[in-house]
Amino acid sequence: MSIYRRVLKYYRGFLPSSLIALILSFAAIALNLLKPWPFKIIVDQILPGRLKVFQFGLRPIFGSEIKTPVLNTMEAIALLCLAMVIIQLFWSLCSLASNYMFVKIGLESLLRLRTELYAHLQRLSLKFHDKRRSADSSFRVAYDSQSIQTIYNKGFTNIIASGVTLIGTFAVMLRLDWQLTLLSLAIVPLLIGTIYVFAKRIRTQSTTIQEQDSALLTQTQEGLSSIRMVHAFGREEFEVSQFHRQAHGSLQANLRLTMTNVKSGLAISTLIVIGTAAMYYVGSVHVLAGTLTLGALLVFIAYLVMLYQPLESLTYTAWAMEGATAGARRCFEILDRRDDVVDSPNAITIEKTNGAIAFQNASFGYDSGREILSNINLTIAPNQILGLVGGTGAGKSTLLSLVPRFYDPTTGQITLDGRDIREITKKTLRQQIAIVLQDTLLFSTTVRENIAYGRPDATEEEIREAARRAQADTFISQLPDRYENQVGERGGHLSVGQRQRIGIARAFLKNAPILLLDEPTSALDPTTESVIMETIKELMRGRTTIIITHRIATIHGVDQIVVLENGRVVEQGRGPELVARGGVYAKLYASGKFST
Repeated sequence: MSIYRRVLKYYRGFLPSSLIALILSFAAIALNLLKPWPFKIIVDQILPGRLKVFQFGLRPIFGSEIKTPVLNTMEAIALLCLAMVIIQLFWSLCSLASNYMFVKIGLESLLRLRTELYAHLQRLSLKFHDKRRSADSSFRVAYDSQSIQTIYNKGFTNIIASGVTLIGTFAVMLRLDWQLTLLSLAIVPLLIGTIYVFAKRIRTQSTTIQEQDSALLTQTQEGLSSIRMVHAFGREEFEVSQFHRQAHGSLQANLRLTMTNVKSGLAISTLIVIGTAAMYYVGSVHVLAGTLTLGALLVFIAYLVMLYQPLESLTYTAWAMEGATAGARRCFEILDRRDDVVDSPNAITIEKTNGAIAFQNASFGYDSGREILSNINLTIAPNQILGLVGGTGAGKSTLLSLVPRFYDPTTGQITLDGRDIREITKKTLRQQIAIVLQDTLLFSTTVRENIAYGRPDATEEEIREAARRAQADTFISQLPDRYENQVGERGGHLSVGQRQRIGIARAFLKNAPILLLDEPTSALDPTTESVIMETIKELMRGRTTIIITHRIATIHGVDQIVVLENGRVVEQGRGPELVARGGVYAKLYASGKFST
């Protein structure tokens, strides 16, 4: 399906409004064609004869003589001047109404595309987002999506309006003087050739600009989001130089496109001037020969502007369409991406679960040919706590991510209460799972909304109770606006420990039967860590839990410990049993720590 057909799909539902806007646009075009005629009548019928009284007709427009009542000269001039004002007034009203409607329709369709694009990005798996810069995706939603409005407002509607104007203008000009009309159209093939020559170049350069601007946004976002790290290592000048390099690339790309537009504009305007000059010469000859009146020549000149203006507009429209097409392609490239974590055709919804989880010969790799997890076999009974240990890159976080189906195993399966989790809808599966991460993610909103993120329908009392159980109510009560206090971007107004308590409160409020904990205390100081772990122990009670932690003492007494090494299970059992075996876990336990 072509880009333009796909764009038009977003305008379904706006057909009645588009038709009304087109009718108003056509009315404006008709009124515009009438504008030169009052002045022609003044020049041809009133000024030359200087008659005291006269009667004039409108044969050139309607094809038959329509006589007006006998008027004196000043009355006629006043009437014709008033006609100019009335025509301009109605033209303005029709143009205003049609432009407003076209812009509104374009913005509504832009909203539709942006929403669909953002929703699709939300649905795509983490594997997609892992390989793509978030700033690039943001750029496509915020900026590339505007191409759909450009294609409609500066493309389709402009083409239709310019086409109707050309037809109307050509018909009137042909009736006035067919020789001048054909002469005026002689440059059209040259205009079309110029459009063809520059169109491909403009599309390529527009795509380059969008890619450069996307890279610039990425550089800006990364530099500002990591501002503490930049200051800590004194890398301000380096970040500025990196930004300047990206900005310079964007500048060069914009300059190249600007020069192309200037060159094409000069070529088009030169051709139009040549056509106009030729028409002036031949028109003057016709007036001198008496085959054309001065008033008719003046009207013809006005229509020549009307003829060349839409031709020039169509030229720039073609180039604007080329640039917009590049942005539309980038949007549809995202929409064409299929989610690689999909529910099976017979996927069911679940209301509750016992929490029995099993990995059966499960393997996983982010890229084909490179496994992160290999042949994992684990069984976790309901309400059982499983601790995961292992060195950096062992695959602990990846294994945890398979449970809520952030990724699907490449081979094997994971079951919940004996059912393959791919046969459960992702939405209801994730409703059964609460997650607390190493770095709690908070949104730039209030404390209350962050706690209730997993259960937006929770009551105020439920939110406060969750905060109390997470030992967060004390510090929240000391904030200026308590639960309505803004936490800042990514929770920047709160300490690490406070953010972690809000994350735990969020898990308490969700009250899911399965709990996943990924290094929930690794970023905390020992004192805060000890307090938070007491809260986490309360959170784990009565839930099927998988916990990754660097504190061996914390998990030594849990129901089951699994040691991962290079993506494989090398040891499995209770803490004391594993110590007695004298293997990997025993060495970790003896040292009291391990690399994470």
